[in-house]
Amino acid sequence: MRPARRSGRPGLRRQPGRRWRRFSSGNVEHNLALVEALRRVAEAKGCTVAQLAIAWVAAQGSDAGGIVPLVGARTRERLAEALPAMELDLTADDLAEIEKAVPAGAARGDRYPSAFMAGLGVGN
Repeated sequence: MRPARRSGRPGLRRQPGRRWRRFSSGNVEHNLALVEALRRVAEAKGCTVAQLAIAWVAAQGSDAGGIVPLVGARTRERLAEALPAMELDLTADDLAEIEKAVPAGAARGDRYPSAFMAGLGVGN
């Protein structure tokens, strides 16, 4: 665990989730439960959660011209882990199982601080 950083004011420590609502108390536990539900689907398909998520994005259609961003693939090792996702064939039943495990809008907490979310015109 990384040591807490000090804010600009003496005596205040940065608290996880203070600005990033998705990681605040209550939200993080709920969101981790969603990851575990997705992990069960991934294990049934014989892949990792990351591979399943990438395959799900690829199965959403060709609006991106066949381009699937590999978020988090910053190293060759991560890229090597992600690439097998392109060989996963998700059936309609698989997609339904993923939707059941993690329904749209199920994640709790905004992805970014409220001020940023307001600028995007979205929120959760």
